[in-house]
Amino acid sequence: MTNHDPTFNFDNTYARELEGFYVPWQGATAPAPKIVLFNRKLADDLGLNSDALNSADGAAIFAGSMAPEGATPLAQAYAGHQFGGFSEQLGDGRALLLGEVLDNHGTRFDLQLKGSGRTPFSRGGDGKAVLGPVLREYLMGEAMHALGVPTTRALAAVTTGEEVARDGMKPGAVLARIASSHLRVGTLQFFAARKEWDKVRKLADYAIDRHYPELASADDKYLGFLSAVLDQQASLVAKWLHAGFVHGVMNTDNMTISGETIDYGPCAFVDAYDPKAVFSSIDRDGRYAFGNQPVITQWNLTRFAETLLPLIDPDDSDSAIRLATNVINSFVGRYTDIWTIGMRTKIGLASSEDDDAALINDLFTAMEGQNVDYTLFFRSLADAALGQDGKLVSLFDDGEKILAWLKLWHERLLRDPLDPNERAKAMNSVNPIYIPRNHRVEEALVGAEAGDMAPYAKLLDVLADPFTKRDGLETYEGPAPDGFGPYKTFCGT
Repeated sequence: MTNHDPTFNFDNTYARELEGFYVPWQGATAPAPKIVLFNRKLADDLGLNSDALNSADGAAIFAGSMAPEGATPLAQAYAGHQFGGFSEQLGDGRALLLGEVLDNHGTRFDLQLKGSGRTPFSRGGDGKAVLGPVLREYLMGEAMHALGVPTTRALAAVTTGEEVARDGMKPGAVLARIASSHLRVGTLQFFAARKEWDKVRKLADYAIDRHYPELASADDKYLGFLSAVLDQQASLVAKWLHAGFVHGVMNTDNMTISGETIDYGPCAFVDAYDPKAVFSSIDRDGRYAFGNQPVITQWNLTRFAETLLPLIDPDDSDSAIRLATNVINSFVGRYTDIWTIGMRTKIGLASSEDDDAALINDLFTAMEGQNVDYTLFFRSLADAALGQDGKLVSLFDDGEKILAWLKLWHERLLRDPLDPNERAKAMNSVNPIYIPRNHRVEEALVGAEAGDMAPYAKLLDVLADPFTKRDGLETYEGPAPDGFGPYKTFCGT
């Protein structure tokens, strides 16, 4: 049914301009939808009527039972490489794009429901979601946003009033998600795999107009499109590594054209630094390990480039391959530059010297195998910048491993223009003290599934301001107590 309260300012270009790229669809009727979490600040930022949405009607909208006025619910088609193997047809198997919302500045955002029931792309699944994974994505998206990492965000989480079979019966739930768009590498792969090049061109033009309008009139706009997406993804993954984040399932259908983090399934933050850290129960070979994420990003971008070859040079495939390859080969340099700039800031450097990259790499060599808490190390480095090295050294199994590096770092700081107090303040503004610690996330989700939202609400509040140390939150600063782990996460489908 349709709600006639004009709560949303919809302008649905995807539905209007890309017929044949989706299937019009309606969400399943939820028996008793109830809002569990409503992101009022995000709603206000989007210019939405928060009071009208944080209601019984809002719960029905966010569950997929009721389409608001102006919505054109649809399931998007896409393909994807999953753990390296290509699936020609994936699509929104449990998601619906309700429409595109324009905020007060005219900026466009997708409003998508995740877990609203079966679609023509469900491939035998029930199209539903359960409360735990919905709350995980809500929490992780808000945490990443507060950390300054581009991300999709949650507008609301609702329970549906039914039980869903997932390792026993679990409370059914739906996530209402906001994104710059839900265009993925896999969206272009869907049509490229079918050699429907007119549709690939149409989709690429749409993506350029929506995300990279400065390219629209360029002679080599498709090559520019590849380069722009590469830049966005290089920046995104550098920020993941700066924060210690492991996405866990970097399939091409989970890689956005906009450069936002999407689909928080088996994700986690590292406690002890380990480039081989894997948390996903299905990533048995470490394909998507913490330190492997830049390599996989380049691999995914290569798959993206393949979809654009007939557009880059329709008359000469060898030329197209050469041009695209040059862009793809630029990834390592671009990523390394962005990562190094961010790491330079994390270790307190305001100036640049040629040897800084070596200093940074030597740091990670010293940290490896030492069970050094990644987040606490960088937070403690601000104290070390003030001459207080003890806490930082104590984080190492063998404190001797870091002493030589600290000596070189202190010598480097003498050649940097920042006053020590300014430096420590600047470092604490980019090195968080609070992250979604795995044991805290699990504690919050277990409590929520049992009906106690207090630990979850507290954690959400803590993570909203990750850089400011607050009294009474000491237990949120450190890693899990002994006996927790090894930590495993699941996709939650």
